[in-house]
Amino acid sequence: MNEINEKSPEHFHIMVVEDEELIRDMIQQNIEWAGYECTIAESGIEALKILAGDSKKVDIIITDIRMPDLNGIELTKKVKENYDSDIIVMTGFAENFDYEKVIESGASDFFQKPINPKELMLRLKRVLKERILLAERNRADKELKKNIEKLQNAQEQTVAALASTAEIRDPYTSGHQKNVTKLACSIAEHMGLSSDLIKGLRIAGLLHDIGKISVPAEILSKPGKITKDERNIIKNHCQVGYDILKGIEFQWPVAEIVLQHHERMDGSGYPLGIQGEKILLEARVLAVADVIEAMSSHRPYRAALGLDEALEEIRNKRGILFDPVVVDACLDLASKGKVKFE
Repeated sequence: MNEINEKSPEHFHIMVVEDEELIRDMIQQNIEWAGYECTIAESGIEALKILAGDSKKVDIIITDIRMPDLNGIELTKKVKENYDSDIIVMTGFAENFDYEKVIESGASDFFQKPINPKELMLRLKRVLKERILLAERNRADKELKKNIEKLQNAQEQTVAALASTAEIRDPYTSGHQKNVTKLACSIAEHMGLSSDLIKGLRIAGLLHDIGKISVPAEILSKPGKITKDERNIIKNHCQVGYDILKGIEFQWPVAEIVLQHHERMDGSGYPLGIQGEKILLEARVLAVADVIEAMSSHRPYRAALGLDEALEEIRNKRGILFDPVVVDACLDLASKGKVKFE
């Protein structure tokens, strides 16, 4: 059984705003006969005072249009600005009745006098039903939002856990993925890329070296020059990272970005050897950030080369290995002192 059928009349609070006593009492009587709680007000001013002072929420207000001090249209506007109540407007002056004005003021329905009790209750129940349906939708939306937030939190925790596995095995690159991510997102923002794309880039950045868990620790921490075979093993981390991530349903192409972050504009990169715009834009951004951070940091097989040399490298290889737009954004950030690593 749904909530509409479970909702009993006494759960609803109706207010009648009418300056004519006979009409006001007749409406109140019909509402109370139907089992609803009913409060009356002789004017719009009194109705606002009741709303401000009454701890009980008023679900629906039935108000006349023509009243002294504050008319029904003015009352409707003030109620909709400050309270969560639906309004049903009634009028006895059909010739001066402006339906559009009533609806624009925020009213949910209207009817004309003389009042037909049956019509009154039908309109009241219709508005109540719509009110319940809206409340149910709002609750469902809040629950959906809460569940999405839970999933996002779980996803972020999973990403953080995965990201830490590669860095635990390779202490020399501890913080590398975070530094690369920070720079890549700064470049993307400077390029004016969308916030949604940057969210995906952030996840890919934090996971771009996850595939290094397949590389033997002795190779990762080996001092001095590495052999060709060892380099090929290291290069395989892009494919391994893709294989790890491809089964996770991210809303961004995270696995593909990780796979392509060592591809180069002229096709000389790996593992696919693709070139130009065939490389995902996020991967092109990540490639520049990765090179800058790697060259600026210490490695077992060499000392840190420094930020200036790293910037010179992307400047010299602009349009050859690296996307020129990405390079320009990175160089502009550097000129403003905004390329820093922890």
